[in-house]
Amino acid sequence: MNDKNSIDEIDQSIIEALQLDGRRPFTKLAAELGISEASVRQRVANLINTQVMQIVAITNPIKLGFSLASMIGIRVSGERLLQVAEEISAFDEVIYLIITTGSFDLLAEVVCRDNDHLLNFLTEKLYKVQGVQQAETYTYLRVCKQNNWAFLSQARLSPSPSHIQGHPRNE
Repeated sequence: MNDKNSIDEIDQSIIEALQLDGRRPFTKLAAELGISEASVRQRVANLINTQVMQIVAITNPIKLGFSLASMIGIRVSGERLLQVAEEISAFDEVIYLIITTGSFDLLAEVVCRDNDHLLNFLTEKLYKVQGVQQAETYTYLRVCKQNNWAFLSQARLSPSPSHIQGHPRNE
């Protein structure tokens, strides 16, 4: 299952059903799809083992007291890009961090309790990271579209920073 062509319609139906309710019983899925429970169980295990999907608890930041979300574009001195990305990814407020091309070197999605928390994050954490040259904050006013499935920030598209050679957690 290294490419999307190896996922058939049944796999896709299983994925869509579990995106709506990750606790849906395999017996109900099997009945809806007209296949055996064992087949559903085997397909789910395969989808998980091949990292096509994962089943996780998704929290609602607002219910946890984090009512302010922002996207921050960050410019970094080139020689420190990977180190800066690692440092920023360790901050609790950062829920999504990517290295990108374009006007910014990094894009960070950040959740905070309120404006004071965001100000503290910017001044006491982000701006103190050696190599951060500039940051531009875009505070979310309203989410106009959100995909039905998990946020991109929850998909593991490449190895996490802990898989970077020389990272302290690997030594």
